Amino acid sequence: MEILCKLFSGIVAALAAVLCPAATLVGVASLFILIDFITGVTASCIVARREGRKWWFESRKAWRTVFKTGFVAISIVMMWLIDHHLLEFMHLNLANIFTGFVCGVELWSFLENAAAISRSPLFDWLSRWVKRRIGEEVADE
Repeated sequence: MEILCKLFSGIVAALAAVLCPAATLVGVASLFILIDFITGVTASCIVARREGRKWWFESRKAWRTVFKTGFVAISIVMMWLIDHHLLEFMHLNLANIFTGFVCGVELWSFLENAAAISRSPLFDWLSRWVKRRIGEEVADE
């Protein structure tokens, strides 16, 4: 049993060492998702209160965010592996591009939440501007 434990911990340590450089990208994307989640819950609560509705936290929506974070992390790691171990000669930076896209979408959602929370025209305008810019960038690719 001790040998199996050592083997398992060795495999985990080796995987962690190989994937460690992708941790920064995963951390940044996860932070953006977390900030969007917190502001989304806050916006939902404030809008419900303004409309006189009862508000409650739905764990089903929270689990969607957990799954999304997991899938984003796995996607970043897979793209990082492609960038650095399969197609390193091409310098594609797929992991960076994907992380930037995820962060852009989460920023857009954060701005929508900020507009709903504050009712500020500035956040409403910024939300529309980010949506337009993301659309333009995606159309260019």
